[in-house]
Amino acid sequence: MTSDDIFVDQTVETTRRRLAERFQKQKLDSAELDARMLTGAILGLDLSGLIAAAGRLMTRDEARRLEDFAQRRLAGEPVARILGTKEFWGLSLQLSAATLVPRPDTETVVEMALDLWRDRRRDRLQPRIADIGTGSGAILLALLSEWPEALGVGTDISPAALQTAAHNAAQLGLAPRATFVLCHYATALRGEFDLIVSNPPYIRSVDISNLAREVRQYDPLAALDGGTDGLAAYRALIPQAASLLTPGGTLIVEVGYGQSQPVTELMAAAGLMPEEPPRADLAGIPRAVAGRKHPR
Repeated sequence: MTSDDIFVDQTVETTRRRLAERFQKQKLDSAELDARMLTGAILGLDLSGLIAAAGRLMTRDEARRLEDFAQRRLAGEPVARILGTKEFWGLSLQLSAATLVPRPDTETVVEMALDLWRDRRRDRLQPRIADIGTGSGAILLALLSEWPEALGVGTDISPAALQTAAHNAAQLGLAPRATFVLCHYATALRGEFDLIVSNPPYIRSVDISNLAREVRQYDPLAALDGGTDGLAAYRALIPQAASLLTPGGTLIVEVGYGQSQPVTELMAAAGLMPEEPPRADLAGIPRAVAGRKHPR
């Protein structure tokens, strides 16, 4: 039997279980979930569809394509990269080699922004949001989906990332309110913004080689490497953002482990007051730091 035949004449349920077992033997995280997602993707079925189709046999073409997915996953490629999409804030986002895989930790930035601006939104007829280093557009598009009166700008140094973000905006029906600009952090932005958000690179250069294989081999290095101490991006973008904020406007950034205090100090040096204590992610790690420009 060739590798292409491994799932031939197996039921959908048997196929899914055998795939999960292979993943478990290789000690892959989320083996069961990965097997279900990859099998469902090949068959075009969600969880309920997989349950309903549990007894039907896999075709040769389905088996061949699923084995290709399996080999890629066993080699360390994340499921989101294999499928080319990732859900973030309930939105399905296309990925590319130039973008990070959006992670649940980053939703902390979205939550903090919505909470802080819940009452202030009434004072802005058409608020402006900037997402610095937008990547796939995840944070910006999540906020625009929740804030229908807002306009947004996403910046990135990668043309390929901006193309991906623009595609996602179009697919989600948000393109009329989203603009994407090629530049280094916020250097090309003009005017004033009510809210600026960013998930910049914050991994120390020396720590890149210790990251999980799924991250270090498949996420773009430029979106990970934060320099010697992991703070290089904050030193560049915080002063830029502070100059672009409206009086009373807010900057919210994602930070790594142990970075909330130095980033808060960088914000203070740029004239931004703490909005609230850093907000923790689901693992209890301070993940989002906010600073507010003093109202006139």
